[in-house]
Amino acid sequence: MITLTKDDEPADLDGVTHLSIGVSWDPTAGSSGGVMGKLRRKVGTDLDLIAIAMQGGDPVRLAGLDSLDPMGNRSLLHSGDNQTGRGDGDDETVTVEFDKIPSNITSIVFVAAAYKKGSAFNKARNISFKVYDSTGGSSEQVADIWPSLLTTDNGCAIAKAMRTGGGWKLKVINETGKIKQGNEQALMQFAVNK
Repeated sequence: MITLTKDDEPADLDGVTHLSIGVSWDPTAGSSGGVMGKLRRKVGTDLDLIAIAMQGGDPVRLAGLDSLDPMGNRSLLHSGDNQTGRGDGDDETVTVEFDKIPSNITSIVFVAAAYKKGSAFNKARNISFKVYDSTGGSSEQVADIWPSLLTTDNGCAIAKAMRTGGGWKLKVINETGKIKQGNEQALMQFAVNK
């Protein structure tokens, strides 16, 4: 078992064949009360979990938004878009099967973003990024990462899986930043800088 925090050095993923990262959040009324507050809670807010596969310094595949299986072999698999934050457990997940990741992929950066126009981190509550060792078909939580409530940013680099020789390591990042909403180039550039 591995246990991860932001302050840790990258953790060896020896023996970990499947890794999942999930994001969960709750809809909020923000500072609105009355009818407007009820409407905001009903509509919810749309956060997006995205995994960006890198070849050296270049992003080459993206899991999330409208791409659920970018490798075509289920090695990097997104659960689909939850646009409200309603429901128990993780609202969106990405699962990596390391043995199937093509050898030209050197790292995978996991990002959560209020990507679509009108969405924002401050329109969500209780945002949590969980990392699971999903080896053997069961999921054991190894990290629970919470972004700061003080941020006005709309993106968070959660973690980065890096190929090291014949294995992989995982580093918790938990750094927020601004991403131009609706702009995939800005999203990928944010990941490249991590």
